[in-house]
Amino acid sequence: MIYPFELLSDENEEICGRFGVIKMQNMYGRKVRGIERSTFVLDRDRTVRREWRGVKVPGHAQEVLDFVKTA
Repeated sequence: MIYPFELLSDENEEICGRFGVIKMQNMYGRKVRGIERSTFVLDRDRTVRREWRGVKVPGHAQEVLDFVKTA
């Protein structure tokens, strides 16, 4: 599939650090370092227009789509 935008690989966690999504989480009773599931909508100038943190999957895509359609 061809996307009309570039995809990002963040091997050094630079972008994750900027957005503050690296968190300590509990996994089976152990503390582990991981990424908090988050969504960010940026405009053409790369300004964050909306953010969702601690995202739960059900209904989330529709919520983001609704925001983008009205923004």
